[in-house]
Amino acid sequence: MTPAFEKVRQLLRGLPGLGHRSAERLALHLLVERPAKLAPLLEALGAATRAVRRCERCGNLAESPACSVCADSRRDPAVLCVVENVPDLMALERTGVFRGTYHVLHGRLSPINGIGPGELNLARLGERLATEPVAEVVLALGNDIEGEATCHYIRESFLAGRMGTKVTRIGFGLPSGSGLTFADAETLRSSLEGRRDVGG
Repeated sequence: MTPAFEKVRQLLRGLPGLGHRSAERLALHLLVERPAKLAPLLEALGAATRAVRRCERCGNLAESPACSVCADSRRDPAVLCVVENVPDLMALERTGVFRGTYHVLHGRLSPINGIGPGELNLARLGERLATEPVAEVVLALGNDIEGEATCHYIRESFLAGRMGTKVTRIGFGLPSGSGLTFADAETLRSSLEGRRDVGG
């Protein structure tokens, strides 16, 4: 392989979900087998880099101050679903079940990896809970140790003693240690519909 090809392969391998072989196949596809696809892809990536940002309210992907969910007047502002990342939000949206709003943390607490409250979108969550008419907070985080620790932090920091706000946790149908991104729509639908009260 040439040095230039190897550089592309290594960069692709650094992307989530791409191993050695997947990165190699993708590099070969774009550079050798279908090079005509490369220019439009680069153009789209450049345009997205300039246009896509975080929603100022919830942290979702947006091309204006508010994302499509936050801008939708049909969504129920009384139900707020807290997710770890944008792919989790997208997975829940595909079910078509949830009609509330979201808050994207962009990670979860992981002291061993140097991720504390300051690295997550938690301050904005606190602001929203203080100013928006939230009656239920749905904690839709993975049911592993870090997900549970993040849920505990949110309950203790923002919801403890908060009157009139129900705190629920999804998890029904999700295998222990799993996240939302790769769960199928039916499992996620069951998880949302079967959420349980975990207190504030």
